Amino acid sequence: MVSLKTISVSPAAISVCKVVAWAISFIACMLAFIAWSQDNGWPGSQLSAYLIFPLLGLLAYSLMWSHYVAGALREIIGLDKSVLSRYFELTSLAVLALISLHPGLLIYQRFRDGYGLPPHSYETYVAPGLGWVTLLGTASLLTFWAYEFRRKFGKRSWWHYVQTASDIAMLVIFYHALRLGHQLHGWFLGVWWFYGLTLIAILIRKYIIKRYFLTPVKAN
Repeated sequence: MVSLKTISVSPAAISVCKVVAWAISFIACMLAFIAWSQDNGWPGSQLSAYLIFPLLGLLAYSLMWSHYVAGALREIIGLDKSVLSRYFELTSLAVLALISLHPGLLIYQRFRDGYGLPPHSYETYVAPGLGWVTLLGTASLLTFWAYEFRRKFGKRSWWHYVQTASDIAMLVIFYHALRLGHQLHGWFLGVWWFYGLTLIAILIRKYIIKRYFLTPVKAN
């Protein structure tokens, strides 16, 4: 196992980490918005629930991916978790709203249009044979909701199972979007694969490299 020495962290490093975290989140959300607007011809097209709900999913995943990148950056620099506490607090609220509204708008509109409730309303919306992919999204949503109870149960011995399930859900949603996302083509498909590959790299670091090859880095 490689032993890493305790490192001293300057105030500048803390500031840089905060700026980078917010910048990555902003850029990722802007890329999602640009891809969505180009795909739907907006502005110019009339907004509807069917038009808006995909954007909410893209924004939610973009922010969650940013969380993983920001968290990995903080660990690599050797900063305490409190450095990005405000960033995670604010962006997590946005993620919670987005992941709830993403399916919520679709469920509402399909019900209004006479297709009933999920899973039938999902199955009649997507291409034949892809209904099960929509259920992957539902399972992931429930996992993300469960993760929101971390403040209450985060110190319990079993909580790491919820954290692992949330990591798996991120990979599942990556696949969910690849199969169902109309915006994932052209340049944004490359961006999406970049998100997926960097996420995999971060998870490899979390579950393999940190566990078996590295000792924790402590900041002074």
